[in-house]
Amino acid sequence: MLRHTIKEFIVRHLHQARLSPSEIAVAHHISVRYLHHLFRHEGTSVSRFIREQRLERCRADLADPLQAYRGVAEIGARWGLADAAVFSRAFKKTYGISPGVYRAARRAATDGAAEPAPAPGSG
Repeated sequence: MLRHTIKEFIVRHLHQARLSPSEIAVAHHISVRYLHHLFRHEGTSVSRFIREQRLERCRADLADPLQAYRGVAEIGARWGLADAAVFSRAFKKTYGISPGVYRAARRAATDGAAEPAPAPGSG
């Protein structure tokens, strides 16, 4: 129950670049050591959970045509990854492709799917 509450708190505060285990522990009136203990039971860490959640939100925004007006670095900063180089390296390490290339590939896939199919007999 507490772990679920903490995860919800983290997700609500992902945009805060300074979100840290100590801030999370204080907000939940527990020690940082106990916070780490809760996440260790799932085979992860607090920092890894935060990074994974941030990167997933960034990935979703990069794929979202409604977010096309935002730059790649702006999307990273929006989710608490204020250093563009760190964001780009983490994204590439996680997804195997840079954020800009990922966005371009998603845009190309979406644009190709949005084109109407040729009429029968017109080709």
